[in-house]
Amino acid sequence: MLSNLFQIKYPIIQAGMVWASGWRLASAVSNAGGLGLLGAGSMYPDVLREHIRKCKAATDKPFGVNIPLLYPGIEALIEIIKEEKVPIVFTSAGNPATWTPVLKAAGIKVVHVVSSSKFAKKAEDAGCDAVVAEGFEAGGHNGREETTTMVLIPAVVKAVSIPVIAAGGIATGRQMLAALALGASGVQVGTRFVASEEASSHPAFKHAVLQSKEGDTMLSMKQLVPVRLLKNDFFLQVQAAEQKGASPEILKTILGRARAKKGMFEGDMQEGELEIGQVSALVDTIQPAAAIVTELWNEYQDAKLALCDQ
Repeated sequence: MLSNLFQIKYPIIQAGMVWASGWRLASAVSNAGGLGLLGAGSMYPDVLREHIRKCKAATDKPFGVNIPLLYPGIEALIEIIKEEKVPIVFTSAGNPATWTPVLKAAGIKVVHVVSSSKFAKKAEDAGCDAVVAEGFEAGGHNGREETTTMVLIPAVVKAVSIPVIAAGGIATGRQMLAALALGASGVQVGTRFVASEEASSHPAFKHAVLQSKEGDTMLSMKQLVPVRLLKNDFFLQVQAAEQKGASPEILKTILGRARAKKGMFEGDMQEGELEIGQVSALVDTIQPAAAIVTELWNEYQDAKLALCDQ
């Protein structure tokens, strides 16, 4: 179903992650048969245009752009996407009814990221072609409901008739098989692609992902926008403030500006914001993106065959 919708070989989507998903990663995933996404959440308009054009030059396969709808000056990003004729847009963190009709009118396929079946239904009503159902395990910004992927996927599949893409805690072929068994049409993978050769994230951040263990990430800043972070000095500052009942204004002061860039792109492992999923505990190698896509698909096929033999 997703293969036809996006014209891709495998139902594997690379998440559009801030400071990790530039044109090198997106084009590599698309060339390997998945769907690569540019993470526009960390890009000024002129930077996004540059990455779109470089991605077009690096692949003749479909690719897309992920846009957080709360992005300031989103109008400029939308215009660039339309002008550059990007075929697919994934939206998140906002009301899909605002921009989905505009994008659809331009012939663009639209997918919205949701954390509940209620929001999935709203995305379907807004005209989205599919939804990403992202569970509590996911890295980056997360749903306030804290619903896990195992519960969320079947709930969303039951609620909507459009394709559902599973996200949150997926880094292996076995996990992909579990997601499809729950009714998903494909998977969106973020954390695993952070630890890829083509990801634009800092090498120190990639190494931190490899070193992480179970329990090393936690949902934080629930008073603002919930985000799953790797524990470091910055995380401990936020945690201490939250335990004292800090107001959103105080948390905004602690967060400051460009905190995610400082950590994930510039490599400050103590004072930077390090957004990553729980599944980082299962990631122990940095590989080319194409090898990750192939490994995911082969593991999925092997696991499916193994189940059939039982």
